[in-house]
Amino acid sequence: MKADQTSGDAAEIVFDHVTKLYRGRQQAAVNDLSLVIPAGEICVLIGPSGGGKTTAMKMVNRLISITAGDITIDGKSVKKFDLTELRRNIGYVIQQIGLFPHMSVEGNIGTVPRLLGWPRQRIRDRVRELLDLVGLDPDGDGKRFPSELSGGQRQRVGLARAMAADPRLMLMDEPFGAIDPITRERLQDDFLRLHKEIRKTVIFVTHDIDEAIKMGDRIAILRQGGILAQYDTPEAILANPADDFVARFVGADRGLKRLALRRLSEIELLEAPADARDGDRVSADADMTLRDALSLMLTSGASSLVVHDELGEPVGMLTVDVVSRLLAGGFEEVRA
Repeated sequence: MKADQTSGDAAEIVFDHVTKLYRGRQQAAVNDLSLVIPAGEICVLIGPSGGGKTTAMKMVNRLISITAGDITIDGKSVKKFDLTELRRNIGYVIQQIGLFPHMSVEGNIGTVPRLLGWPRQRIRDRVRELLDLVGLDPDGDGKRFPSELSGGQRQRVGLARAMAADPRLMLMDEPFGAIDPITRERLQDDFLRLHKEIRKTVIFVTHDIDEAIKMGDRIAILRQGGILAQYDTPEAILANPADDFVARFVGADRGLKRLALRRLSEIELLEAPADARDGDRVSADADMTLRDALSLMLTSGASSLVVHDELGEPVGMLTVDVVSRLLAGGFEEVRA
């Protein structure tokens, strides 16, 4: 895999009847896994312990060998790439981050570009660009060392390092799992914002179904033994679980989880009432999810709320009845 062949765009990844058997074990870790990850999408692998999600991901960059079947990147088998070049051109983010403690933030981020022989000025420019992208200060944070950073800051550096060589594919193994809930949510939001800009193909492993629903364009749910139970969009899985296993795995509150996929700006609202600017009325920003809006109404004891745009102007009204109708109708009233 040449650097100039793998940068600046996204790659389609295909698992073609992939199986992984470890010596001395009768049950496969991954069993006949077939799925297609379209270029530029985030595919989340999730399942119970022993479901083979991390094993499946690590076979992509050959940290784990494939027993049978194949994985292709834009039609080319991962087995046919030079191993070193394959790994250098795939971004890899893990829970423990693995920053080099003796290197500055700038040095850590520039590691792969240096190995690829980039000119110094190009590396410096890329490091500054990425620090800004992930919300760190190129001047103040670049010279610091990992021990001087918070957990959230270190995770941002790890993300920047994974993106440094502009890979077509990123592998993320529970990247936000060791961080406090508030920082974790902020990093999730920041990564989704970044993904809208960079549009890389991402394989994302998590054990958290709420994180999977939030992060994934598609979700692959694996059962014990690495068998694919369902592969579809979060909306489709929540609306129509393939079987009882999937239904139990996504949870009895899957209706509420569906509400988290929609923002107030995406649905048909009722006309704003005449007293919409009344400060006593419960209100919400148009960017709020339906789930959070319903929670706000329930906790405030209100049956409706006024929705405001980014300028604070009322754009409509949401009621508990509207939320109920949207759920019952499968969100058919959602705006195109």
